[in-house]
Amino acid sequence: MEVKSMNLHTIEDIFNLPDGQRAELIDGNMYMMAPPNRYHQGLVVELSRCIGNYIAEKGGVCKVYPAPFAVFLNKDNKNYVEPDISVICDKDKLDERGCNGAPDWIIEIVSPNSQHMDYMNKLFKYRTAGVREYWIVDPKRSTVMVYNFEKDFVENYNFSETVKAGIYEDLAINFADIEL
Repeated sequence: MEVKSMNLHTIEDIFNLPDGQRAELIDGNMYMMAPPNRYHQGLVVELSRCIGNYIAEKGGVCKVYPAPFAVFLNKDNKNYVEPDISVICDKDKLDERGCNGAPDWIIEIVSPNSQHMDYMNKLFKYRTAGVREYWIVDPKRSTVMVYNFEKDFVENYNFSETVKAGIYEDLAINFADIEL
């Protein structure tokens, strides 16, 4: 991701971008987003499907939203993100614009130009905003970093392993079964 400028921006600047241009806002700094590749989008679709099917089978109340989906992370005008996958369990956080506050679970698929953002900036922002669980899926390294902020632990998996979700006791995703 590329920083547009060092001037502080607001969510209004995000909404004033030309059609088709996407960006995120972290503490007033705007980061332009490149279009994802096919593999990235395939992972988003398959993971969203797995999680959504699990929630539906269990009769759960949480909702799964793949990007682009607006998350007004801190309920301020200086932070706006579009996680690859957001799982929101509190329907009061949802309105016609997106999610106001921290989703329960966020998954980011690392792109070559988003590594620093996903592993550093967003990790800190998500934790401090109250996200319960954050996965960083890195296709280049074939790894999944699971940050369970509620239980204060981190686990590292590779794509040949089954990854257990922390916010659900019996949800596990076998990355080896994902075909793209």
